[in-house]
Amino acid sequence: MLAPELIARKRDGGELSTEELDWFLCAFADGEVADFQMSAFLMAVVLRGMSPAELSVMTRTIVESGTRFDPGSGPPAVDKHSTGGVGDKVSLVLAPLLAEAGLRVPMMAGRGLSHTGGTVDKLESIPGFRTDLPIDEFRAIVRETGFAIIAQTPDIAPLDGRLYALRDVSGTVPSIPLIASSIVSKKLAEGIESLVLDVKYGSGAFMSSADDALELARTMVRLATEEGLCASAIVTAMDAPLGRMIGNALELREAVDCLQGGGPDDVRQLTLELGAELLRMSADEAPDSARSRLASILDSGAAVERFALGVARQGGDPRVIEDPDRLRVAPVQHLLTAERDGTVAAVDARALGVAAVELGAGRRRLGEPIDHTVGFELHHGPGDPVAADDPLITVHAASHEAADRILPTVESAIEVTSEAPAALPQLILARVTPEDC
Repeated sequence: MLAPELIARKRDGGELSTEELDWFLCAFADGEVADFQMSAFLMAVVLRGMSPAELSVMTRTIVESGTRFDPGSGPPAVDKHSTGGVGDKVSLVLAPLLAEAGLRVPMMAGRGLSHTGGTVDKLESIPGFRTDLPIDEFRAIVRETGFAIIAQTPDIAPLDGRLYALRDVSGTVPSIPLIASSIVSKKLAEGIESLVLDVKYGSGAFMSSADDALELARTMVRLATEEGLCASAIVTAMDAPLGRMIGNALELREAVDCLQGGGPDDVRQLTLELGAELLRMSADEAPDSARSRLASILDSGAAVERFALGVARQGGDPRVIEDPDRLRVAPVQHLLTAERDGTVAAVDARALGVAAVELGAGRRRLGEPIDHTVGFELHHGPGDPVAADDPLITVHAASHEAADRILPTVESAIEVTSEAPAALPQLILARVTPEDC
């Protein structure tokens, strides 16, 4: 087979056979198909899509590129995955919370992708924290603490790791089949029984419209169900950042606050909703009862203790969980204030996500190092009244020059109006189950 011919057929809207697509993907994994050829193929998929048959082949080939993790016997093994947003630190809260509730969470998470942050990058802001664990150690930590969060490994779905990195730097992130195959393949390889998906839409998400997000949710739930998982999805808004912190160490601080029973209302609400959905699927617990039980665990402080135990077990310094002020901070903080009285009408999540990358919180090139300390702290969100000179946002930067470069973007990202907006979007739009697919 010839790679250029297969790329051209997909470019022109054709469909590849099972044998052709499997060969192309395996040849890329073996180095026979070059990065630039795979990038061209990925762009063709963005423009032309994939058939359901192609999507199944791609997902299974990714899973079969490595080994399937076996969590062993014990309580139900579950996981959650977000399609990516700005300020989304829910995984840091949800994993130890579910472990404290009696489930097991063997979570394989990603790094930042385009303008959205990554769970792995946030965890690596903890001194010493290891996300590159061998499979046996991963299994042992899950058995001991109820959860572990690791990065893509050479053993589990390694083909997805290479595809993921290429998508990040080639403008091929926002594609329903590519997102679906990437997420579902990793979750299948984790050996879990139940999966809940947080599918985001809006300016800060890869799916800008609610209709596209619903299509992605239905695609992933159908694909996961066909492959043997109990799966559902929650479709959520991402026009404004989730929570008040954007940036790796900053978001870790906010996650710890949530684990201690505090934190922003939207982060807590979404955490409880996703957790209740997993308890419904895996333990047949009624959603209202599950939400109440999970809220009690957060308020008790037990979840933050579980998180500190997991951090220590993965080589991190648990003292930063007990005292987040031990985390490194950016050397420059620049405060922007409101110019007049009014109401915060909008906060552009995408603009702030892109600005965070410019500060160094994310990557512009493959393998680029990041600065865990930089980012933004929002003092007010959409719907909040403000007076002139009230704080709006603090920029955390490595230098005054870096802060100055992104100030125009930050200033334009926050809209303050004299009249309150008529309505704000609801955080949760819909729940998608296999019956909806």
